[in-house]
Amino acid sequence: MNTIMLHCRVVHFVITEPLERLLLCVYWVGIICASVVRFYNISKHSKIERILLRKYYHLVAVLMFLPAVLLQPKFLDLAFGAALAVFLTLEMIRVSKPPCDANYMVKMTLDYEKVLQGTDLPSFLFALLAPESLFLALDFLVWKIWPLGHVVHEFMNAFTDHRDSDVLIVSHFSLLLGCALPKWLSLGLNDRPLVPFAGILSLGIGDTMASVVGHKYGVLRWSKSGKKTIEGTAAGITSVLVMCSVLLPLMASTGYILSQHWLSLLLAVTVSGLLEAYTTQLDNAFIPLVFYSLLCL
Repeated sequence: MNTIMLHCRVVHFVITEPLERLLLCVYWVGIICASVVRFYNISKHSKIERILLRKYYHLVAVLMFLPAVLLQPKFLDLAFGAALAVFLTLEMIRVSKPPCDANYMVKMTLDYEKVLQGTDLPSFLFALLAPESLFLALDFLVWKIWPLGHVVHEFMNAFTDHRDSDVLIVSHFSLLLGCALPKWLSLGLNDRPLVPFAGILSLGIGDTMASVVGHKYGVLRWSKSGKKTIEGTAAGITSVLVMCSVLLPLMASTGYILSQHWLSLLLAVTVSGLLEAYTTQLDNAFIPLVFYSLLCL
């Protein structure tokens, strides 16, 4: 009963402003379709390094989420949850395995029957452990979706890095959560208008510019063993500050009460940028939360 009521509330919320939200969904679908086709072709036929290919999706996040935060912030909260559910479903499809070879399955069944017949099991337990029951369960576990799993794996594998594995690809989860968590946590913070943008700014703008500029023009490295450069970090910090200078007047014109001082903003952006330069962990999920926390001070 509670589930039905929850679904009704969600449907009612979605249809409250049907035209605006429908147009936003159409815009999102268009961006996703264009980016998936374009970036996958680039990954197959281009010599662009994988680290730069991954940043294309950071730019897609900016194109998708920035207008939504400005125009439909509450609907974006719901959309983030739906997107997370879609990502979980795709990941389950990706890790599904193809069924075993038929001859191998027959041999395994015969061997398994011999083992069971040599044991003194109760009849109900024997039926439960019968080969038919076992392979029915195995067949359910692989979902019979292995062709789709192979396709999804091939696509996602083109954009992975050393933090991903065949068992779990976390890049898309971390990017989505990095953008979503600051937005979810910012509910009620009307005097901190930049807080909902923490993930979009730090990942979509700062991290992307730092990688592109550092890769193409970077000379001075932060460490001898690392790849991140001072030029890239400076570009990331500068780009976020420029974007903030655009967003703040825009937010003020919509009625937000601005209490964010430029000195504290400069500190938040700089600390986040330096932290991104030094961390080698899952920065897509970590840096936005740090930036969010600093913006709340």
